[in-house]
Amino acid sequence: MKIQRLCCLLSFILLQGNAAEEFFLPAFSWTTEEIDQIEIGYGLQLVDINGDGKTDILLADKSTVQWYENPGWEKHIIAENLTVRDNVCIAARDIDGDGKAEIAVGGQWNFLETMKDGAVHYLVAPEDRTRPWKPVKLYNDPSVHRMHWITGANGGHSLAVKPLRGKGSIDGVGPGLRILNYFVPGDPTAEWETEVISDFLHLSHNFHPVNWDEDPEEELIVAAKEGVWYHDRVEDVWETGQLTDEFAGEVRDGTLPNGRRFIATVEPMHGTACAVYLEPENGKGIWPRLSLLDDAIKDGHALACADFLGNGSDQIMVGWRAMHPKEVPGEPGIKLFYPLNASGNEWGETSISGEEIAVEDIKAADLNGDNKPDLVAAGRKTKNLRIFFNTTPTF
Repeated sequence: MKIQRLCCLLSFILLQGNAAEEFFLPAFSWTTEEIDQIEIGYGLQLVDINGDGKTDILLADKSTVQWYENPGWEKHIIAENLTVRDNVCIAARDIDGDGKAEIAVGGQWNFLETMKDGAVHYLVAPEDRTRPWKPVKLYNDPSVHRMHWITGANGGHSLAVKPLRGKGSIDGVGPGLRILNYFVPGDPTAEWETEVISDFLHLSHNFHPVNWDEDPEEELIVAAKEGVWYHDRVEDVWETGQLTDEFAGEVRDGTLPNGRRFIATVEPMHGTACAVYLEPENGKGIWPRLSLLDDAIKDGHALACADFLGNGSDQIMVGWRAMHPKEVPGEPGIKLFYPLNASGNEWGETSISGEEIAVEDIKAADLNGDNKPDLVAAGRKTKNLRIFFNTTPTF
């Protein structure tokens, strides 16, 4: 295991109008630990798998699904060769209230094919969750690419599954992709009912569950060729609204120091730009771009928003993989962007990682119980799985 420490000290006195506002960013530092050599590292989830109260690491690798048991990170392979082609995504959440996560996996990944490939499996857990889980194959549209368990009106959960492309489309032209919602039957090996959440977007790489309104149901924000769109289920009908109009590949949400909501994007898909958009004061219409954080990342592929610095607002992690050096020359990396004032119209940045991990996915969660979000990154070209423990001092 390789261990490395990164640290930085930041504090600012900012002038707003005639008043001086002290906006403090504490000394922050990271201790890194490499826990495995992997094949690709398509999808990460940070959840409690075995119900011991600790957050484990779950990974959908090229042909295996495995979890790493906290705190020693012992590896347990729970599924292998679910499909002929690669796994591509994974969803994990405790949906029955027993403290242990349920898991679904997307696979049979084929980047250009839009008529037949793709797969969705639900994994039935054995009593000993370190042993192989039973796969249950579900219906799927082609080009399955991302999935999330989402909360419904009655506190139950369903599985939202999103393809990258519409069935029969070619390079983002043609039929829109269908985001499907899968409802868990009493017997998970029985047929699952589905509904269509959305069917008009194209080239949608990633999406994210949020809960922005007063009801218990979660909504979805979806990054696509047509921009970022909001999907909200209202009285059994999914209503949609456009938030941005720039082609986006990644999207996450967060809160500024002044309490205003923002969304962070990577633009376009596998893109070079990381941007922040501010929710309008009335909550309606297109969100204005607050800041272009960076326009020179290389093959941007993952975002995470959390309060890594412990200052009461969210910051943005962006990871890129530089997988196609001929088209987009440069090295992979991870950067942390942080607002320099309450309104978020100025941002600072610091590098968290460089060529040592070519990010396919990143996720943030507290892994060691110190109430600070840590970061886990899976590397594609570099074929490694690495934890960045957040050792930022509390204040």
